[in-house]
Amino acid sequence: MLAKYWKRIGLIILVIACLFNIMIKLVNKTSLKEELETSGQYILEKEQSNTTNE
Repeated sequence: MLAKYWKRIGLIILVIACLFNIMIKLVNKTSLKEELETSGQYILEKEQSNTTNE
């Protein structure tokens, strides 16, 4: 019986895995504001380190 439905079982497992992956990405997503603040802080630190090295 399992051999008869292996494609359907595999497809169901694939769909569940994809949905699980999407949900994890949505839950752990960082906000745009946090991303911009982190990028800005990194740029400022690089500029400060470049001016002290010169």
